[in-house]
Order: sequence, then structure tokens, then C-alpha cells
Amino acid sequence: MKIAVIGTGYVGLVQGTCLAESGNDVVCIDKVAAKVEALKNGKIPIYEPGLSELVHRNTRDGRLKFTTDLAEGIAEAEIVFIAVGTPQGDHGGADLSGVWAVGEQVAGCLKEPKILVIKSTVPVGTNAELARRMKEVARVPFDVASNPEFLKEGAAIDDFNKPDRVVVGARREEVADRLHELYAPFLRTDRPFLVMSPESAEMTKYVANCLLATKISFINEMANLCEAFGADINEVRRGIGHDQRIGFHFLHPGVGYGGSCFPKDVRAAIHMAASKGMPARLMEAVDEVNEAQKDVLFAKLKGHFKDALGGATIAVWGLAFKPRTDDIREAPALVLIDALLKEGATVRVHDPEAIGNVKAIYGDKLTYCDRPYGAIEQADALVIATEWNEFRNPDFEVMRRLLRQPYIFDGRNVYDPARMAALGFTYQGIGLPAGRE
Repeated sequence: MKIAVIGTGYVGLVQGTCLAESGNDVVCIDKVAAKVEALKNGKIPIYEPGLSELVHRNTRDGRLKFTTDLAEGIAEAEIVFIAVGTPQGDHGGADLSGVWAVGEQVAGCLKEPKILVIKSTVPVGTNAELARRMKEVARVPFDVASNPEFLKEGAAIDDFNKPDRVVVGARREEVADRLHELYAPFLRTDRPFLVMSPESAEMTKYVANCLLATKISFINEMANLCEAFGADINEVRRGIGHDQRIGFHFLHPGVGYGGSCFPKDVRAAIHMAASKGMPARLMEAVDEVNEAQKDVLFAKLKGHFKDALGGATIAVWGLAFKPRTDDIREAPALVLIDALLKEGATVRVHDPEAIGNVKAIYGDKLTYCDRPYGAIEQADALVIATEWNEFRNPDFEVMRRLLRQPYIFDGRNVYDPARMAALGFTYQGIGLPAGRE
């Protein structure tokens, strides 16, 4: 098929590239000329494992093109995906200005019927409102469908190629059938193609993310409770995870979730409820628990160093909100860094991918290290804020030698407390009894 994707951010670039990889002719459109030029030259604006190679191959083979000209980009497309950003607005709801602007532009360019597909995460009712706005401008018939994405940063290519399910909201059967044909190559293992109303599709995205965020806040609150009573959250997690009604997914204690999806979508759900005069007590609690959890590591450091923290040097491993990405939006590590700088501590940082993004914010306030061991040299403590695989099996003898004091504050429970104690480290994790740290 001939496809256009408007927006070359995380969702749009993955969408367009993976559809091109499956044999479609795809044009990706973005209003930022510098970004489009960079993509034409093979420079990817985000870090996502495997994406750069796919962009290069499909650009070389002519299946994937980039342009700033929206009218030209959608001219031959049968299906046009809208994948522009919907950031959090001033009152917690999604800012839809980008969606409205793009929709009206597309409507003005339509010369023949097309299927418009909203890929962006949008509140319930956006599909209907976009169709209404476009009808005021368009001179030819069109359809607006909804197709929420369920990609995990760091595993987006696999998630797209091997989806758990594809959700489509469509008002006409013919539109759903055409999208089913587009996605058929990715559903060969009998994964479901779920057709529903656009309103249900829009809500499905929010409900999924709100439930996953709830699981994270739940296990973090239980971890803090375990720590207070001398229980071990790792043992408790195993105790509940084998219950098939519960499972292990998203039940890893830590320092809170971040990124572009969970925080924004939880708050958008709260805003949607408020717009109907309804309470959203659970989602409000999920957000509050998560924000409080981001302060846990600093509280542990402050409790250990007390008034001496202001003169201490603290090493931080991991800056991105999760491994396998350079995304630092709402990252717990940044909350910790802000608190340490305010206290007067010296902060040395390392991350495999996110250092550039962090440096753009903090400038010379931090010491940036290309290697993990460089960050801990003469540091008074190491803090692990993101569980990159390369942190899991370091040379602990080298770490002991480089650290000024053998203190590790592990925000992701990467290491075994008993082993750390045997190696001579003072170790604190999340939700672990004091006697076993």
C-alpha cells in the first residue's frame, strides 16, 4: 500500500519504518526541516535498538521517504497516519493543538477519498471531533479511524512486528478491512485484530497504561511497607507473582515510572474524569505514589550521610527513565540529581545513551563520564537509577577500589544484598529489610 505518516517522533518513525520494512511505500512527513534533512542523511533523532538499520535500509531501497511538504507527502497515499505529539497541557489534559492543525491541513489538501488514522494518544472523543473539524474544510469524503500504539521504548521494533494485538476503532467495516489487510503480515501467529468503536479504541490506550502504572505504584508502595516491617519485597513478589491471577509483569519495585506515556496518560485520565464531573481517586493516588517514590533514593542518601551529604560526591548510574532508550522525560534520576545539587553535593553521572540529553539540561553542573567506572572514581556512594544490562555484572573489586566509600544505593534492586555484604559493600535497595542490606 501507499502510506503517509505525519510526525517523525518516536511513534511515527517506528510506524513508518516498520510498514516500509514489510513492503509498503511510505512517506514520513514532519514540519521541522532540520529533522527531515537529518533523517534523509541517515541520522536518527532518537535511540531505539534496531531502528537506525531499518531506516537506512528502507531509505536506500526507496520504500521510505521523508519530506516537509504535507500536500506532496499525502498526495498518493491511501492511508494517512497522524502521529504528532499530544503533550500534557496546562491542566493535565492532552494538548491536541497539533492534531487539530494537522487534520485541518490534511482536509485542505484532499483531492480524493482517504483513510485518516489517529495513531497519537488522544482523549476519548478526539476521533469524532477531528472528523467534524475536517468536514468543514474538506471537499471530498474521507474516513477517520483510531489505531492506538502499544510500543515499549527499547523494544518498539519487536512490539510492532510481533504485537500482542492490534486495536482499530472504525465506523465503517470497509475501513477496518483495509487496515486489517495492512496489518496482516504482523498477525501471522493468530494475534487478534480487534475492531471496535473509535471511542472504545481511544479509551483502550488509556486504560492499558493506567493499569500498568497502577501495578508499578502498587508494588512500590508495598516495597516501602516491606522495608518498614522488615520483610523482603523480592520474596513477597515471588510469593504473589506465581498466582496466575496476578503474574510478574510490572511488579518490579523501584524508584517510580517516567517517560512520555504513563505520567501523561494517568493525568489525562484524571482530567477526562474531571471533565465529566467524576472523581478519579485511584488514578490520583497512582500519580501521587509515583511522584513520592522518586524521592526515595534521596531520602536514603540523606538518612545515611545526614549533614555531610552537601560535601559528598555521588555517582549516578543510569539517567534515562528505563534501559534501552535515551528518553529522560519524567526520569526519576533527574529528580534525584535536582535534590543532590540543591543539597550541595557533587554529582558524577553515566548512562549508555542519555548523557547528551541530560547535558543539554544541566550543562556544567554535573560531571559526565563515558564509562561506568569513571563515574565512581573517588565517589562517596554509587546510586543506580536505571537498570541497564551493563550494570548487572561489574567488576566489584574494581568498584571497591575506585569508590572512596563502599556504599551502593540501588534503586532497581539489581544486586543480591547477601553478595554485596559478603563483598564488603554497604548496600541499600528498595523494599529490603535493614538486617539484610
